[in-house]
Amino acid sequence: MTDTTAVENDGAVLTHARAALWQAVCDRDEYAAGQAVFTALDAGAAVEDVLLDVVAGVQHKVGREWAADRFTVAQEHAATAIHDRVIAAMAHRVPPAPPREPAGTVTVACVDGEWHALPARLLAEVLRHRGHRVDFLGAQVPTPHLIAHLHRTAPDVVALSSSLPVRLPDAHSAITAVQALGIPVLVGGAAFGDDGRHARLLGADAWAPDARAAADLLARGLPRPVPGAIRQRVDDLPHLIDQEYSLVLRGKRQLVRDTLAGLEERLPAMRAYTEAQRERTAEDVAHIVDFLSCALYADDSRLFTGFLDWTGDILEARRVPARVLDPGLALLQDLLKDFPRSLDFLTRGRAVLAARTAPARVPEPGAPA
Repeated sequence: MTDTTAVENDGAVLTHARAALWQAVCDRDEYAAGQAVFTALDAGAAVEDVLLDVVAGVQHKVGREWAADRFTVAQEHAATAIHDRVIAAMAHRVPPAPPREPAGTVTVACVDGEWHALPARLLAEVLRHRGHRVDFLGAQVPTPHLIAHLHRTAPDVVALSSSLPVRLPDAHSAITAVQALGIPVLVGGAAFGDDGRHARLLGADAWAPDARAAADLLARGLPRPVPGAIRQRVDDLPHLIDQEYSLVLRGKRQLVRDTLAGLEERLPAMRAYTEAQRERTAEDVAHIVDFLSCALYADDSRLFTGFLDWTGDILEARRVPARVLDPGLALLQDLLKDFPRSLDFLTRGRAVLAARTAPARVPEPGAPA
């Protein structure tokens, strides 16, 4: 068999496995899901390819289906649970490569407040099959508990995962604390930006866009940080001197209350809301404040505008116009009128929403399109 034929066969096996796993997830059939991946493994597919090209690929599709309002939250959670059990079954069915001394020990964990553990779990399994000794701590690991664990275990590297940008301040605390022990930190996940810009801002020793890239980085080795030098560099975020981040974060509860009160005054229909509708509206306003505060922490308006654009997509998929967000943003501008960076980010956010609803320009006859 030629190399080209082998690649084509592998591709066909993985394609078939993705289709079978997707159907199993849609049917909520855990046993069929296991059969889909085991069939691929029996056909010669590599464990890493099944983990990343099949399981992760189907999980990404689940996320897209939820965003498009074709999957409920319950269906998304059920799919994630099936994938988690399939990964565990694979780990017991296909033993990892024997640990290699140069590969070292890696502690894999999600930052405090991060519940999306599947990306970290996939990384842990990839690293095991590449010969690393892996200590997987799972979701939502408070930094003090992480540090206490590292004192006992002394790994060579810590890999931190975060999908939500609102966890960046927690990630920063964890990165700094781990480096203070002289342990290098590799980070990954959507929270750190698609180009790793937030990883660099927070002083991580390395960033990887996916599990394969992370494993490749660790194979080349990461130098151990000098604790004192790292602390001086990481803690220097001069834009925080204006205290906008701290004040917005501490004032979140009052900002939400005042915004809800303002919305009731400006939008009389809100006065007829049920208690459940009021709670949902309060949650939405709280999310807006959360993303505004994390954008202030990173001094990156894209965190805020990107969140609003994504939220607009979610709303419109559910047949709710994105412009419903604008009155709340306008009220927050009034409440934060003495906060220059906040006003700038809110103005940019409103512009993003306005651009979504602006009518398309129709060129006049004879004018260039």
